Amino acid sequence: MPTVMTHSLFAIAMAQLFKHNELPRRFWLLAIACSLLPDLDVIGFRFGIAYADPWGHRGLSHSLSFALMTSLVVVLFFFWQERFRSLRIRLILFYFLVTASHGLFDALTNGGLGIAFFAPFDNGRYFLPFQPIEVSPIGLRNFLTSRGLDVLLSELYWLMLPSIIFMLLVSIIRIIIKKRTIIPDS
Repeated sequence: MPTVMTHSLFAIAMAQLFKHNELPRRFWLLAIACSLLPDLDVIGFRFGIAYADPWGHRGLSHSLSFALMTSLVVVLFFFWQERFRSLRIRLILFYFLVTASHGLFDALTNGGLGIAFFAPFDNGRYFLPFQPIEVSPIGLRNFLTSRGLDVLLSELYWLMLPSIIFMLLVSIIRIIIKKRTIIPDS
C-alpha cells in the first residue's frame, strides 16, 4: 500500500481544483481523512478478520461503493449548509475520487492480495496490469527498514512527483486565468 504521506499528498493536490476562499478548513482535513480512511480496515487483524475476508484489508473499505458512500456521508454531514448547495455535486465527486484513489493506488503496488474494487457485489481482488509501486509493509517497525526506503522512492517517482506537478500546473493555470481577467484586451 502506498504510505499515508502519498495518499494525503494526492488529496491535497486534487483539492487544488477548488477555489481556496470557497471552502472552510474542514474541507482540507476531510480530504486527507478520506484518502486515508480505507486503511482503517487493518484494525480487523486485531479482531481475527483474515486479510482475504470481505471485511479484511483491501476488501470492502477499498471498494468503489465504499468511496461513494463515504463521499455522500461527508457531504451530507459536513457541507449541508445552504452556502454549499451549488458545490455539493462537485464535493461528492471530489470526496469519491479522493477515497477511491486509495484503492487505485494500492492496486498499483506489487504485493498483497489485490483490491476488492467491486465489493460488496463482487469480492474478487484485483490489481492493475501495471504495478510499479513497491508494496509497503504493515506497521511502523517493518516500515523503518531499507524496504521502507524502497517504498518511499517508488512512491516519490510514481505518485508524489506527479501530484506535485499537478499542483504546480493548477497554480500556473490559475495565475494565467487571473491575469487574463484582470488585464482587459486592448
